[in-house]
Formats: sequence, C-alpha cells, structure tokens
Amino acid sequence: MKAKRFTEEQIIGGLKEADAGAKTKEVCRRHAISEATFYNWNAKYAGMTVSEARRLKELEQENAKLSACWRKLSSTRRR
Repeated sequence: MKAKRFTEEQIIGGLKEADAGAKTKEVCRRHAISEATFYNWNAKYAGMTVSEARRLKELEQENAKLSACWRKLSSTRRR
C-alpha cells in the first residue's frame, strides 16, 4: 500500500485554513496538492477534529482486517 504524504494534522489544518477564509487555490498551492485532493479531503474530513480523524483511520484499518478474515473464512467454507 502506498505511504501517505500528509498526516491527519496537516490535512485538517489545510481544511481549517480554507474554512477561515483562505482561497482554495492558495491553500492547495501552499500544501502542494491538487484541488481534487483538497476536495476529496474535504469530503472525508470536513468538520472533524484530529482525534476523530485518527479514530476514523483506525476503524478503516480494523474494517479492512475483518473483511480479509471474512473473505478467507468464506473461501475455505466453499471448498
């Protein structure tokens, strides 16, 4: 899996800059991201605190592990 370049703090910090009135293009230029990335982040992290974003990441990782276990169990039961 590809390593992420930005931490939750950086992502939420960029979103808060835009919420505070900074222009989207300026925030994107400052953080060296595309506008598409900014809007993807906004869709995923809008209104969250850093701790909530970390919890979301943990839950996504746990869900991925459980899904993998479920697929493994499902495939062994079919044989």
